[in-house]
Amino acid sequence: MKNLLLTTSLAIALSTQAYATGTHGGGHDENQPTEQTEMMVGMPGDPAKVDRTIDVTLLENDEGQMLIESEEMTIKEGETIRFNITNKGELEHEFVLDTVERNAEHKIEMAKMDMEHDDPNRIRLDAGASGEVVWTFANSGTFEAACLIPGHYEAGMHREVAVGDQIAQADVEYTSGTIKKIDAEAGKVTIIHGPLVNLDMPAMTMVFRADEAMMAKMAEGQEIEFVADRVEGKLTVTQVK
Repeated sequence: MKNLLLTTSLAIALSTQAYATGTHGGGHDENQPTEQTEMMVGMPGDPAKVDRTIDVTLLENDEGQMLIESEEMTIKEGETIRFNITNKGELEHEFVLDTVERNAEHKIEMAKMDMEHDDPNRIRLDAGASGEVVWTFANSGTFEAACLIPGHYEAGMHREVAVGDQIAQADVEYTSGTIKKIDAEAGKVTIIHGPLVNLDMPAMTMVFRADEAMMAKMAEGQEIEFVADRVEGKLTVTQVK
């Protein structure tokens, strides 16, 4: 009798464990990327072989938008990128790399049941948390970084990831300008510049943010060619030549 009870208890325990560790949606697990599999967007990257790092910020703004902010995600085919991701919003957000089509499909699944995954092409972060995704972009194409938590994508939390041979340089459009003033302590630089095509802004004189390394390349009165983008909601110089 004792042996029968012991056998029955063991069977129930194993059954419960198998159910608890099962996959959602009846077998979605076979499509999840692992260290051995490759997706259209690429495959998990080796942290020891990173080519460059892209800092990413997840946040909400005062207009009710939810945003993924970073420099332009233009990447060379074969590059391994470390995405340093920080959630500076007040809500939980995620960062998912995939094709536009697969993100659309998964967004429908997420609308039915908000599921948290443990896949190398994504990370979910609580407010104030940070983490990283290391990814090798093995194939050319237009992909997407997105947050698929219900309602977040619709609020604007997605952006294009363009991958191709030499595309990282070919798609960058520089703007000519003259440095009027540098405030190194505040991390600001005033530039008299031409039109900023990527930001749809006319020629004018504006104050930009810039990091210490970027400012080391600058001097008042210097003529430069630069790229600017919105980083954490602030106009920021991201490249100079």
